[in-house]
Amino acid sequence: MTLALSHVTKRFGNTVALDDISLTIERGEFICFLGPSGCGKTTLLRIIAGLELAEEGTVTLEDRDLSEVPARHRNFGVVFQSYSLFPNMTAARNVGYGLECRGRPRAEIEARAAEMLRIVALSDHAHKLPSQLSGGQQQRVALARALAPDPEVLLLDEPLSALDAKVRESLRLEIRDLQRRLGITTIMVTHDQEEALTMADRIVVMDTGRIAQIGTARELYDRPASRFVAEFIGRMNVLPVAGGRLAGLPLAVPQGATLIGIRPEDVRLHAGEGPPGRAILPARLTNTIYLGNLAHLVLSVEGIEHEIVAEVPGHACKAIADAPQIGLELPAETIKVLA
Repeated sequence: MTLALSHVTKRFGNTVALDDISLTIERGEFICFLGPSGCGKTTLLRIIAGLELAEEGTVTLEDRDLSEVPARHRNFGVVFQSYSLFPNMTAARNVGYGLECRGRPRAEIEARAAEMLRIVALSDHAHKLPSQLSGGQQQRVALARALAPDPEVLLLDEPLSALDAKVRESLRLEIRDLQRRLGITTIMVTHDQEEALTMADRIVVMDTGRIAQIGTARELYDRPASRFVAEFIGRMNVLPVAGGRLAGLPLAVPQGATLIGIRPEDVRLHAGEGPPGRAILPARLTNTIYLGNLAHLVLSVEGIEHEIVAEVPGHACKAIADAPQIGLELPAETIKVLA
């Protein structure tokens, strides 16, 4: 079922939390609302869930207006950042709780809870209390509980942020795989760009209550529409240009361009002056951040206020760092005009 938001606006006092948001989400899509704290992503999710009311605009599901439909009647599954499990109930009872509230027969509830726990690989933990489960297991129980009533849409509000890095990495792949198998329309709120890039079919980048850009991970990374998106998705060297020149170096950019971006992995470094006939700037190494398989080299260039970060393979950083002179090249095909 298609979920559509049309001109959704929300204010808290004089603060505009959401400003004229329009978005269509197709059946079976995995969408991430991505942005910094305070950008409006959680408020938007809560409006979709029916936990907040929009002052303007509509939310429709397959042309059915949900504006006057309370949260409990929307048949949406919701998983919050906090697991919100009942501490005195077993995993199986927690998973079946929503069905109990709907007055389903006990045999049906038990069968559905067992099926959901099997899907999230927790069948052996059905009779354990939440206190006997790890954080990752508790979040899987919360996910199974949200899915048990067979919701039309699954809403995830930063479900992995309370977990440690390794568990988070593993669980996001599990959630993505489960979503694909079930084919359920899913919307997730996150401030973690890696999470969004890994999991989403499309990412909605939000900034101060507005949609800054919508696209796939590759579209946002390769073709950011603004400086905000460029810096929020991955790393980006943002550099001012004047008259098509950077520190005196002519660049192949449109006339009137004032700001360009280049990804660290696109910056080319040469031990020495570099090949003749190429547009190369002399640079000075100011810092080396060694990360094992790769390294970030921080360089300063005369005439450029901001330092430039270059990403190189870990095994190659020593040769460049030890060179008496470093040449820095910005390949024309990798430069992104931001303004």
